[in-house]
This record gives sequence, structure tokens and C-alpha cells, in this order.
Amino acid sequence: MAELTYDTLMDDGNYLGSERARLENKVILDELERKKKARTMAVPTDDNRVKARLREIGEPITLFGERAADRRDRLIYVLSQINAARGDYSADVQEESSSEESEEEEEEFYSPGSLELLEARRKIAQYSLPRAQKRIAQQRIDSKMELGRIVEIRKKVFTEVKKFANLGSQIGDDRPISQVRFAPNNSILATGSWSGTVKLWNVPACTPIRSLRGHSDRVGGVAWHPEATLSQGADLVNLASGAGEGNVHLWSLNSESPLSVLKGHQDRVCRVAFHPSGDYVASASFDTTWRLWDVNTSKELLLQEGHSKEVYSVEFQDDGALMASGGLDAIGRVWDLRTGRTAMVLDGHVQAIYSIGFSPNGYQIATGAGDDTIRIWDMRFLKSLYTIPAHLSNVSDIRFFRANDLFRKKDQANADGDVDMNGDSPETKAADEEWSYRSGLFFASAGYDGLVKVWSADDWQLLRTLSTDAGKVMSVDIASDGNTIASGTYNRNFQLFAPEDVA
Repeated sequence: MAELTYDTLMDDGNYLGSERARLENKVILDELERKKKARTMAVPTDDNRVKARLREIGEPITLFGERAADRRDRLIYVLSQINAARGDYSADVQEESSSEESEEEEEEFYSPGSLELLEARRKIAQYSLPRAQKRIAQQRIDSKMELGRIVEIRKKVFTEVKKFANLGSQIGDDRPISQVRFAPNNSILATGSWSGTVKLWNVPACTPIRSLRGHSDRVGGVAWHPEATLSQGADLVNLASGAGEGNVHLWSLNSESPLSVLKGHQDRVCRVAFHPSGDYVASASFDTTWRLWDVNTSKELLLQEGHSKEVYSVEFQDDGALMASGGLDAIGRVWDLRTGRTAMVLDGHVQAIYSIGFSPNGYQIATGAGDDTIRIWDMRFLKSLYTIPAHLSNVSDIRFFRANDLFRKKDQANADGDVDMNGDSPETKAADEEWSYRSGLFFASAGYDGLVKVWSADDWQLLRTLSTDAGKVMSVDIASDGNTIASGTYNRNFQLFAPEDVA
């Protein structure tokens, strides 16, 4: 009797084991079938439609750290689970497909804009296209330059850069100097301070010219009009500044009060930049937007969103067609001002982007961030080309050397009355060729490690390290003649650097 009971129990165990295995196999097969069906499901690719669909089915529209691709995968998984529970895939696939098609038809790619913005986009297109054609034509000429000539120019330029030394230091204000910028004629330096004051200084004497008062909070950005001190009248707009109270001020050179106050930002303005035409000003703010302003009418043309955190830096391409913005979300974006579209996303830094700069070649961008690196991006390939371990602490500013042809020709004419302004002599042609190639050949960076560093812009090698008298260098700029570098520091000073033979 005991033996029979034992055999019965053994048989029951085998039966239960085989049933469990069958159920497990069924679960596995069902999961494989679900994944197979999920791969054929038609789900939206637009992130906004993915969020809307998740909301419809009662799921969170986003999870912590979730990217757009992950969100779409989650939607596919949830929908496949729902369909598996129903036991019917076909109806939902067709429904989702038809829903996507209808949404595709109704989707708007552009938000409504004003007629003033439309006119500005047209003007920017008309302005930028000839400049782009001229730049490309010059680059084709440069591409045919003999290798020996290129090596000669690089050696000459980099030899001069390696001679840079401290020319002097000047107390600029009662609080840290947040930004320094040379005027186009290189004889005036503008400094913005956390005291809320913008000051103008003679260069290289470092004697004060004028203090521009009007901001009630710390100044974060200063930018010169492209023709300031050259052909722009002193009574007209020559300078722009942005500060912590959220306003952008436009200044002349003859008054200590602003010509105009641009109001609209809801938080601190960090950086400002002039469009190459001089007709527009861009401002980056802690309200997570950047804005485009009309200089002549003082009106806001564009309020641009796109960053998930504060926007810290803005910079225009030399052609005038593109603008780049960098934010504390560690993301940079390149915007096409003619259409309003995002031309490129600069995604690679792991800390906030504090500085951004377009190379004069028109297609490369440098970004400096809180991860202590500088990344070089190429818009032709839509990716990062190189990462420079630049500083030991935050990279606060980046400035490419830009050769100012107008100022150089005036300077040549004043220095030597026999200069051939028609450019027919071999010497003049060689000088023009060198000057054209020199522009954009190097750039400077500032860091919170107390250093200013100068880098080659073709192989990204360190050329010169310049020490300052402060723990944090907050800004740097290069004069358009290439003979002077300025830096602004946290300890209220600004420094000038020049080649030793010039100093």
C-alpha cells in the first residue's frame, strides 16, 4: 500500500512538472510572438506624438533620464502588452497606422510668427547668401594654395602666438569682470562687471574712457556692433549688454545712458551677440529661451525655445545665416535663422555649455563646458570631430581670431602712404593671401583654473598657456589685428597679453 502511494505521488509530481514546463514554454512563445508583432506595429516617430499617445493610454509621458528613442520603445512595449492582453494585433495596428497618417496630415512644423519676423528672415537670407558665396570662393582659392606656402604661413603665425606674454593688469571694477570684448578698431576694450556697469577702456594704455550705467544687476554679456568705431556713428547703437535683471541695453559711445532698453526676458540675461549685419541682437537667458531683437525698432522678433534648462551662450555664424546656442542642459543647438529650423544638435558634453564660438570657416563650431573640455563640431558631418581636454576647471569662454580686412587696410594706409591699395603688386597679393588664411587659424579659451590658452584651429594643439593673477578667468577675446589678447577675471581685474617684441 505504501509503495502504491509512493508511485502515485511520483506520478503526480511528474505530471505537475510537465505541466509547469508546458506553461513556461507557452509564456516564452507568447512573449516571442508579442515581440514579433511589436516589430510590425506602426507607432509615431515624432516625439510630441509619442508623448500624446502615452498620455492617451494612461502612461507617464516621460521617465527620468529617458530620451526620445527610449520613449518610443516604451510606447511600442506598452501597446504590444495591451494588444497581447486583447489577443488581437491587427485592429490596433491599423488603427495606429491610420491615426499616424491623420496626425501626419494635420501636423504643423512651424509656429505662427509676426510679419516683422518674416521680413527679418528674408533680409537675413538676402544678406547671408552673397557672404556665403564669397567665403566658399575664397576657400576654393585657399585649397589650391601650395603646401609649402601653407606651412610657411602657419609657422609664421604660430611663432608669433607663442611669443605672447603678460602686457599688464588693471583693476576694472568693484566686482568680478564677467566679459571683455575688443572694439572692431582694437583701440577700445569694453568690460562688463557684476556691479552692473559696462566700462570702456583705451588699449593698450588701459585708461578709462566712460562708464555706462543703467543695469540694476550683474552684467553677463557685452557685444560690439560689427561697424562700431569704424563706420558706425558714435551717436548710433555701438554696443549691447545684457544683465541679471533680464534686460538688454543698446548703447552709443557718447552717452552714459542707454539708447534703448529691450525688455522681455523673465530671468537673467547671460550673453548677447550682434548679427553680422548689425541689424539684430540675440540674447540668451535663464528663462530657458533665447530671443532675437530688431536693433532699429527695439522690438522682439523671435522668442525661441528648445533647451530644457537655462540658455547661457549665443553666437552668430559670420555669414549671418546660422546661430548657435548653448545651455545648462549640456546641449548646443544650431539654428537656421532663415527658416527657424534646427540645423544641428550638439549633444556630447556631460556638463553645462558655457561658451560657444563659430569658426570663420563657417562650418566648424567650438563649445566649452563645465566638463573642462572643448569640443569641435563639424556641420558638414553633423558630429563632433575632436575633444580637447582644455582646462582643469570650467571652460568659460572661447574666441576665434577674426582678421578685420577693413581695419587692416586703413592701418596699412596710415602706416605707409606708398601701399598699393589696388592689390596689384606681388607683395600686396602675398600679404592679402596670408591675412586671408590667417583668419580663424587659432583661438583662445578661458578657464576657471586661472589660465588663458591659445590653440591651433586646424590640428587643435596647444600653442601657448598664459597665466593670470586670478583663480577664475571669466572671459577672453582676441583683437582683430591678432596682436593683443584680453582676459577678464573673478578678482575684478582684466589683463592684456601681447607678443614680447610688441610689448
